[in-house]
Amino acid sequence: MSNIREALKERILVLDGAMGTMLQAYKFQEEDFRGERFKDYPTPLQGNNDLLSLTQPEAIKTIHGKYFAVGADIVETNTFSGTTIAMADYQMEDLVYELNYESAKIAKEVADEFTAKEPHKPRFVAGSIGPTNRTASMSPDVNDPGYRAITFDELRIAYKQQVEALIDGGVDLLLVETVFDTLNAKAALFAIEEVKDERGIDMPIMLSGTITDASGRTLSGQTAEAFLISVSHIPLLSVGFNCALGANLLQPHLETIASKTDFAISAHPNAGLPNAFGEYDESPEEMGEQIEEYLKRNLINIIGGCCGTSPEHIRVIANLAAKYKPRIVNSF
Repeated sequence: MSNIREALKERILVLDGAMGTMLQAYKFQEEDFRGERFKDYPTPLQGNNDLLSLTQPEAIKTIHGKYFAVGADIVETNTFSGTTIAMADYQMEDLVYELNYESAKIAKEVADEFTAKEPHKPRFVAGSIGPTNRTASMSPDVNDPGYRAITFDELRIAYKQQVEALIDGGVDLLLVETVFDTLNAKAALFAIEEVKDERGIDMPIMLSGTITDASGRTLSGQTAEAFLISVSHIPLLSVGFNCALGANLLQPHLETIASKTDFAISAHPNAGLPNAFGEYDESPEEMGEQIEEYLKRNLINIIGGCCGTSPEHIRVIANLAAKYKPRIVNSF
């Protein structure tokens, strides 16, 4: 696990692109999500992308392979919604351990295949831990500002189950991503530290927030610097931002934190902003031009793509990243 730190000293590491964008191309219908095993399940399952690790594992495996083939060093597991909290939408809370374990196993198998072929470029698997669909800091009811739909402890318990399954499945690091509420992230980080202590292991942690609007704040109201300060008590591998914005709009926030931390810095922006139909139009070349600005300014240690990005986007990004030296990190 420690060799990801060695790799980060040598080069800028490339994270994969969007899983959802790739899955949409398959045009899976309800019966594809169900497969044979869930054909009589009582709730609609279309849209539960995490479930595809059980019902369409070859598709997930193929997508991971496509990202590694174009130069990704790290792929994320197909577990963005892999908590009991998010899976409650599909009445699939009981499947959470299996979903995370199998997703990690699939990604690790592909990573090992590529590492065996190219031992000089080891491939890594990041266990993707999404924010859930609840927020611990804000009320979902405008008429009751003090109400909370979830507690810190409920989040901690849910995240702990996900973390244990991801580690059992063989991930090399954990990625707490798309953080819109830092209290949710703290619950995830607390759970990770608990598991690390219980197992006596060193598990590198990436943490990636999301700036949700032009004011430069997360949904729960923190600036980029405030976000960084509020999570810096945890020994992180990297801190950064993903989603919500395109690469050019993310740059000022990366500049803010890059000058104020010894952690590695990561970014995986969207392919621009969505159009009127919710689709992403930015070409790999357009996105690459914007990301090259990060590289020229020596802001980055880990770079990839979020919504709307494909293997072609990652190919361009990987080729650019190879030309630049990584930002110097003093924490390892």
